[in-house]
Amino acid sequence: MKGLYDVARHLVWLTQFGLSVVVPPTLCIAGSVWLRHRFTLGGWVVAVGVVVGVLAAASCLRCSLQALDRQGRPAKKDGEKTSPISFDQH
Repeated sequence: MKGLYDVARHLVWLTQFGLSVVVPPTLCIAGSVWLRHRFTLGGWVVAVGVVVGVLAAASCLRCSLQALDRQGRPAKKDGEKTSPISFDQH
């Protein structure tokens, strides 16, 4: 049963990882194309949308990998000092 739980947990992480990398650029590009057509702006708006989307995807990727790393760390042994968790690591 534990093996099935691990497979399901990894499947959830993989799905979340894919969505967090694909959705931000898609939404930014779609929004920039809509802005271009709605307000008759130049092609630079789409370029800005691509850049913002890629930066947002990189940020989401970084956060997902940090969360995965925190989850995979071994527990501290007795006697080892643990550093306090900062506000951003909750």
